Amino acid sequence: MSVSFHAGNPVTLTLTCAVVFVLSQTAVVLCEFPSILTLERAFPANHRTELSQLRNRDSLRHGRILQSSSSSSGGVVDFPVDGTYDPYRVGLYYTKVQLGSPPKDYYVQIDTGSDVLWVSCTSCTGCPTSSGLQIPMDLYDPSSSSTSSSISCSDRWCSKGAQTSDSGCSNSLCSYRFQYGDGSGTAGHYVSDVMHLDTIGIDSKSLSSSANVVFGCSTSQIGDLTKSDTAVNGIFGFGQNGLSVISQLSSQGIAADAFSHCLIGSDRGGGILVIGQIIEPNMVYTPLVQSQPHYNINLQSISVNGQTLSIDPSTFAISDNQGGTIIDSGTTLAYLVQDAFKPFVDAITQSVSQSVQPLLSNKNQCYIITSSVSEIFPPVSLNFAGGASMHLRPQDYLVQQNSVGGAEVWCIGFQSSEITILGDLVLKDKIIVYDLGGQRIGWSDYDCKFSSLFDCSLHTIANGYYLGSSSVNVSSNSSGGRSEVINAGQLRDRGEQPRGTSEEIYRSAKKVVRKKPDLHER
Repeated sequence: MSVSFHAGNPVTLTLTCAVVFVLSQTAVVLCEFPSILTLERAFPANHRTELSQLRNRDSLRHGRILQSSSSSSGGVVDFPVDGTYDPYRVGLYYTKVQLGSPPKDYYVQIDTGSDVLWVSCTSCTGCPTSSGLQIPMDLYDPSSSSTSSSISCSDRWCSKGAQTSDSGCSNSLCSYRFQYGDGSGTAGHYVSDVMHLDTIGIDSKSLSSSANVVFGCSTSQIGDLTKSDTAVNGIFGFGQNGLSVISQLSSQGIAADAFSHCLIGSDRGGGILVIGQIIEPNMVYTPLVQSQPHYNINLQSISVNGQTLSIDPSTFAISDNQGGTIIDSGTTLAYLVQDAFKPFVDAITQSVSQSVQPLLSNKNQCYIITSSVSEIFPPVSLNFAGGASMHLRPQDYLVQQNSVGGAEVWCIGFQSSEITILGDLVLKDKIIVYDLGGQRIGWSDYDCKFSSLFDCSLHTIANGYYLGSSSVNVSSNSSGGRSEVINAGQLRDRGEQPRGTSEEIYRSAKKVVRKKPDLHER
C-alpha cells in the first residue's frame, strides 16, 4: 500500500515574541514580529506527498554534505525565531536581521549547515519580491546605506570567502556562487555594512549595539529559490568558518563564540536563538571532531530499550574526511550509515513484535498500531564520545503516516545513508549548544514551547533564562573564552500547548532542504 501525507486547509499561525531580562531591574522587550498572521498552505489542499519524495529531498542535501566534506565576548545577542518545519504552514525557521544605515529589516532562514549570511539585493535576477509567509521582501540596496562598502578582490575577507564558496573576481568585486543539488543556486558579491543587534552587555543592561559584518549581496537566484510560497530575504549561516557572522562578532569582542537554539517541535513552531550558551543543569557535551567543515561529532554506539546494539564502532568513524555524525538543523529526517541502519530497525521491530502489525511501504519499515506509540515503542539512546547520550522518545525516531481502519500507521523516521546525519526529527524539543570556543556540542531535553500570545508586559527576574517552568542561564562566553557575565532572560509559558504530530515534523523535508544553501557543491 502507498503511504502518504494529506494537507489540510489554511491555518492561522500565532507567532511568538521574546522578552529578555537582565540581572538587574532593567528589561528589554523583543516583540519583533506581528503577533498573529495567517499562513496559506504551501501545497494544495488535496496534495499528497509520498515518503520517497521527502527522502529524496534530504538526499539532495546529503550529496552536498559529502561533496563539501573535502573541502572574548561582549554580551548575549538575542534573535527572534518564527516559522515551523511543517511545509504546509512554513517549512523553515527564520529570524530577522537589521542591516545598513538607516537600518532595514531582512527575514532570513536560520541555517546551521552553512557559513555565509546573504540577502537578496536590488537589480537581482530571479529574487522573489513577495512571500507566502506574509513578510516584507525588501531588497538590500548598497547605495541606500551610508555605511555600505563593497569587498574588493584583494580584501582579506575575499580569501575567507574562498573557503566557503566558488568565489572569484567580477568587476573588481569579490564574488561568490552557491550551487545546490536540486538545481537551485544563488550568486552575488560580498559587501560590508552595519548589523544592528539586540544585546545584553556585561553591565547587565540592554544595549542596541551594532557591528560591521561582511555578508553576501545576492544578485541572481535560480531554481526553487525563485519561488515565493515560502520565500525569505536570504540565509543566515551559523557555521564555523571565519566568514560566518558568529566568527566575525566573536573576533570583534561583541558576542560569544557560541550560539544556542531550542526549536519548538509542535505545529505552532518558533523557538529560541541566542549568540551565547544556554546553561541548563542537565546539559551534556561531546567534543566536535576537529578540522571538519560541519558540526561533526563521534557517535560510538546505539542502545534500544537499554541494550547496546552489535554495531562495530568503526562504522561511525571518519575516513578520508568523510563519515562521522553531522548535527544539521536543516535536515528534517535522521539518517544512519548503512551498516547501522539495519540493526537499528531490526531491534525496534523485534521489541514491538507482539504489539503491532509490521508492514513495508515503499521500502520504509512501518507499523500499524492501535494504542499510544509511547506505550509500545522502546526508548533509544545515541551514545557519543565523552559519555554524552542523546535520549530519543518514540516520537523522535518515528513519524506518523496515516490511518488504516481506525488504526494509526507509524514509520521509522531514520533512513539509510552513506553518512549519519541528525536532523530536526531528533533535534526538536532540545536545547542545542554550539560551543565553538570549546569545540563541543551540548544538548538537553527541553520543552521549547513558550507563550504564543505574549502580552509584552515587563517583568524582573533575579537570575536565569526562563524556558517554560524551569530557570536556566545564558552565558555570553564559551568554554574557551573568558567568563565576564551571565545575562538572564525569561520566556513566559502560557500553559501546555497541543504537541504537533510526527507527521508534521516529517513533512518539513520538502521545504527545508531546498532552502538550505551551503552544503553547497564545489
